[in-house]
Amino acid sequence: MGKYSFRGGVHPRGYKELSAQKPFEVFLPKGDLVFPLSQHLGKPAVPVVKKNDLVKVGQLIAKADGFISANIHSSVSGKVKIIEPRLNNAGVLVESIVIANDGEYTPAEGVGEFSDYTTMSGKEIIDKVKEAGIVGLGGAGFPTYVKLMPKNPEEIRWIVANGAECEPGITCDDRLMVEHPDWVVNGLKVVLQIFPTAKAVIAIEENKPDAIKAIRKEISGDDRFSVLVLKVKYPQGGERNLVHAVSGQYMESGALPASLGVIVDNTATLAAIYKAVCLNTPLYERGLTVTGSGAANPANYIVKFGTLVSEILTFEDDIRLGSKKVILGGPMMGVAIPNLDIPLEKRNNALTCLLEDDVETAQKQMTNCIRCGKCIRVCPLGLYPQMMAEAVERNNLQRFIDVHGLDCIQCGTCNYACPAKRPLTQLFKQAKPAAMALNRLNQAKKEGGK
Repeated sequence: MGKYSFRGGVHPRGYKELSAQKPFEVFLPKGDLVFPLSQHLGKPAVPVVKKNDLVKVGQLIAKADGFISANIHSSVSGKVKIIEPRLNNAGVLVESIVIANDGEYTPAEGVGEFSDYTTMSGKEIIDKVKEAGIVGLGGAGFPTYVKLMPKNPEEIRWIVANGAECEPGITCDDRLMVEHPDWVVNGLKVVLQIFPTAKAVIAIEENKPDAIKAIRKEISGDDRFSVLVLKVKYPQGGERNLVHAVSGQYMESGALPASLGVIVDNTATLAAIYKAVCLNTPLYERGLTVTGSGAANPANYIVKFGTLVSEILTFEDDIRLGSKKVILGGPMMGVAIPNLDIPLEKRNNALTCLLEDDVETAQKQMTNCIRCGKCIRVCPLGLYPQMMAEAVERNNLQRFIDVHGLDCIQCGTCNYACPAKRPLTQLFKQAKPAAMALNRLNQAKKEGGK
């Protein structure tokens, strides 16, 4: 396959050079770990441990509550200190399990034991993915087992590994593909066991030549696999872009990739599937990049969920004196954290430390919309950010819905391109929860009137 691109998009500086050649280091926290019960889309998990219980690495500490929810496992051994509300990365108090780390990292029984996926049925694989608490590790946090249960499984034609990693600065997926291509490819093989007539496509931006080489070597000789090389453009890794690249079809508003015969999973998610199914290891750690102008020592770590940001950034003085902001994620889609005593969760793939606060600078330069249309030209979904923003500012949620505001993926391209420095993406983030609630109410009224 040749290099693929899409309409719209922007070209922010990549900053990949800061950490792209830094191999993974395993980070072992020393202090208490905090496990929010809500670190995935859907309902919060329910604790299955209590104060003073002893736990081990990989042990279930909170069980999924409902279909859209996910199990949570301990990443350390130690004692449950307390279950109480703690601040999450959004600055919201969330019920959390606090574990006093004993520093031993004693594994729970069975963790790490080999299992042969080729002897398993599709249902057995899905059950293991569910039990392992795997969610989308590209940032969405949607329970992965649900993705593996499409309405018409026989119509799935492609399984896409999203290795684009187009967000500036982040390199943990790149390092995963370079250092452990077998984890990614074996994860795909496990998924193909569920969908035996499908093909696997690994999508990687062309600025990751080492990853492309490693993956191509790993899939050599297996005609079920291919590599899709993507041009470097943000947000090249958007799900809709990848679905179009593979299937040649465009996803309609509100549609899911499975409706076009495609399932898309992040490369880290696929590695987690391999570990869960073949090594009986639940999801309790992941790759994380420390980067940005304020990072004294840009690096890629394997981090345990529940580790506090403060512990990582004080390790070898990873944050420069005078840094003004720390973002969980990258500069385009990440969220600035209220303080450093925030625990890392399943959805967190980077800490971006900044010496300058670009949002603060933009606020000082902001003017009224000048109707230039740049936001429309760069939107990867062909939306009208100018009209969406006007609807939000007028508190007209129905208008926001009518101009397809719910399709917005909050990628930040409109912000990046806006010469008036309007906080477009922030407006959409604020409006979407209320707009989604209104949309559900509209649907309920419509169905009730039938």
